[in-house]
Amino acid sequence: MSIFGSIMNKIFHHSSATPAQGSTASAPVQAPATGSGAGVATATAPAQTTAPQSVDVGAVLSEMASAKGGGGNYQSSIVDLLKLLDLDSSLDARKQLANELNVHTGADGSAEENIALHKAVMDKLAENGGVVPDSLRH
Repeated sequence: MSIFGSIMNKIFHHSSATPAQGSTASAPVQAPATGSGAGVATATAPAQTTAPQSVDVGAVLSEMASAKGGGGNYQSSIVDLLKLLDLDSSLDARKQLANELNVHTGADGSAEENIALHKAVMDKLAENGGVVPDSLRH
């Protein structure tokens, strides 16, 4: 699995990964029965396999950080974010992530590249159905 795939899996499948408020994904809606045996109207959304479920990325990361005693500076540090998710944060792993996300800013491992990587991860999470608060997008 790709590093970004692992990031997404850890966040989107975390036990607290509930749909975000105002989510664009919708579940089937059933109208209440009238008691006279009238038909029940059902409106269904496209299958969830085609539309990703929105997950409040900020809430999931905040809960994970609380459970681990703080989580460092995961809000802006790619290294701390990877550590929070129990993923490899080594230079080699970040190089691989940079290649996956086509981030080629600054020298490998530089602050400039790490900031660009964090931003790219948050942008990509948002593209895949994550609700990413502005505080995580720098």
